[in-house]
Amino acid sequence: MIPNLLSIAGSDPSGGAGIQADLKTFSALGCYGMAALTALTAQNTRGVVAVHVPPPEFLAAQLDAIFADVRVDAVKIGMLATGAMVRVVARCLADHPGLPVVLDPVLVATSGDSLGAPDVVDALAELLPLATVLTPNLPEAARLGDVPVPEDEDAMRSAAAALQARGARAVLVKGGHLSGGEAVDLLSDRDGIQFFTGARIATRNTHGTGCTLSSAIACYLAKGLALADAVGAAKSYLSAAILDSASLDVGHGHGPVHHFHALWPAGDSEVR
Repeated sequence: MIPNLLSIAGSDPSGGAGIQADLKTFSALGCYGMAALTALTAQNTRGVVAVHVPPPEFLAAQLDAIFADVRVDAVKIGMLATGAMVRVVARCLADHPGLPVVLDPVLVATSGDSLGAPDVVDALAELLPLATVLTPNLPEAARLGDVPVPEDEDAMRSAAAALQARGARAVLVKGGHLSGGEAVDLLSDRDGIQFFTGARIATRNTHGTGCTLSSAIACYLAKGLALADAVGAAKSYLSAAILDSASLDVGHGHGPVHHFHALWPAGDSEVR
């Protein structure tokens, strides 16, 4: 049976991040994708120009419509622009317990632009215990855990512990902001701590990497993989998407990854 995945996130009209990246990832990994929009952004590969946030009641209506009709096998949560949005999602998940839920706390875009109101961090305390795994990058882990931005693996451990103390069941602290030739991520859950290490890829095409990774984890959880295995498989998918991103020509800033690298013929640039 093909898994049905729901993304609750904002829209990126340039297609590299947000809902668009989530739906591409779901499709590339053999899942049926659905989307409840939390925000409309005006952005491209260079940055965010404007953000329009619909009323939280409209988000609630979207979620109610989906859950009233469609079997949902996993949920990925991205940009939640206001505390009211966070509380709507928390109420929905509380009414549908047991689903795999990947919470990617999108607080800052790749370009450095802020994507959340000041009350989001406090409101996320209601959502943390409902998520299967939280997937912050280093600045997000620091902001959510009220700790300094981690600069090494020991500090990543401390940040994960702080987030679990706030209620997170499991935390994947993404170490992409660290320096060095290897990219190191840390997974902390009830089974302990596990590091995932890979070669750092020299590229500007990093737009939407966090969205893509969290969506891929949700796909693999929906397919029945244990959390650590889902993280490992998702990282392999993302690494390949980054490696093949040079075959795309999208924008002049931080370009997108190639979500369909395994499905589109390599080097086939002929217009059909």
